Amino acid sequence: MKIVHLCLACFFPDNYSYQENMLPKFHKELGYSVEVIASLVTFDKNGKAAYIEKASTYQNEYDIKVTRLDYKRPEKLYRTLKRYVGTYDAIVKSSPDVLFIHGCQFRDIDKVVKYINQHPNVRVYVDNHADFSNSATNWVSRNILHRIVWKRAAHLIEPYTTKFYGVLPARVDFLKDVYKLPPEKCELLVMGADDEKVMEAKQPGIRQEIREKYGIHSDDFLIMTGGKIDMAKRQTLLLMQAVAKIQNPKVKLIVFGSVVPEMKDEVASLVVPDRVQYIGWVQSDQSDKYFGAADLVVFPGRHSVFWEQVAGLGIPMICKYWEGTTHIDLGGNVEFLHKDSADEIYEKIMSVVEEPGKYKKMKCVAEEKGMETFSYRKIAERCIE
Repeated sequence: MKIVHLCLACFFPDNYSYQENMLPKFHKELGYSVEVIASLVTFDKNGKAAYIEKASTYQNEYDIKVTRLDYKRPEKLYRTLKRYVGTYDAIVKSSPDVLFIHGCQFRDIDKVVKYINQHPNVRVYVDNHADFSNSATNWVSRNILHRIVWKRAAHLIEPYTTKFYGVLPARVDFLKDVYKLPPEKCELLVMGADDEKVMEAKQPGIRQEIREKYGIHSDDFLIMTGGKIDMAKRQTLLLMQAVAKIQNPKVKLIVFGSVVPEMKDEVASLVVPDRVQYIGWVQSDQSDKYFGAADLVVFPGRHSVFWEQVAGLGIPMICKYWEGTTHIDLGGNVEFLHKDSADEIYEKIMSVVEEPGKYKKMKCVAEEKGMETFSYRKIAERCIE
């Protein structure tokens, strides 16, 4: 069976662990023939959005064929609306039995519909990565793009679609409430963790190596956070302040991720020698190892794909509460923050550090249920059942 992943609504960065990378990887490992048709959007070495220079076809790191399509015209409008050169021909050439469409927010979805009409036996699945935290954040985006343009795109593909998947509960709601899609077709399909990277990160030698590299002793309680630090995720600074207040010298924090230029001095000012470290950018394929070296991971800001990745590693977490993102709580592995407050972060961390029984319960739930729920191999199986 041939599965073709369409990544025309969004980015497709090689050598990353996003859902767009992991589902093709594990579909191939499950024995399917797999191909990717993608936009030119990728990430640079610092994890920032960038564009590949021109259309191309190549084998990626998993030896999966990737076809990159250029935009129909160079103007920004065509990149916003996602009109490409050769969408229909690329699908014809790939000859899919299953089309897995990552996001329905592209105008060339009419080319997909044209192909399906000519090949009615093709099964179609569509996922959605948009919600009100990362999309529809201004009047034009909310009322023109999403409620008119992308809603129409969703309804064009709906008659042919077996399931629409939201990758967060909030994104399932977005499909139903904004695009007005049939509720019975909309389901949650969680993002996850790369099974192979999880097994590697859990090797005792890896944990020890990471901790020793940054002067963390085996009996230290290591807190870690990672991701982009920008004006929308200033809460990382609150976490640094909170850990600096903790009197126990065995409690330590490592922060990794890119920092926007206007915040670099502020981040540097919150570093505390031997206690609070900022270590810069960590390559995506190394992030599992770093998180795996932690006793507790804290995400005090907006949701990122790291949440599911850490849940899959079986590490207890403290996360900012966002309506529609509580799916990572598997029955006690997560504590939630309700304020943007260094004091609240401090109190939550101390409640975990000073109550060994509480931490033990969090760790037990995280290890017993995390990989079972957030395994990308199992997610890959479920999504095309």
